[in-house]
Amino acid sequence: MSATLINLIIQLIAGAAGGNAIGNVLKNLTLGPLGNAIAGAIGGVGGGQIIQALLPAIANAAATGNLDIGSIIGQVVGGGAGGAILTAVVGLIKNMLANKGA
Repeated sequence: MSATLINLIIQLIAGAAGGNAIGNVLKNLTLGPLGNAIAGAIGGVGGGQIIQALLPAIANAAATGNLDIGSIIGQVVGGGAGGAILTAVVGLIKNMLANKGA
């Protein structure tokens, strides 16, 4: 399996975990378990890609196929943070739209 695919899988899983974590902590922003996981996974990929762009060492490790512990941790942190942030933003927008209609 290529390093790029492994990074993508790590980002998806970390993002889903981050989305569910923020949904459990901030109950008013939750999208439900499935919604948190989906928004988190999408945010996880985005966050992981941003981390790769900002930290060239992670991008170089992925490009050369050298998946060391540092690049894996970078993907997990970027994916988890991205997933949590996107889930919180979508939950906030959902709440704002629900309150506007009420």
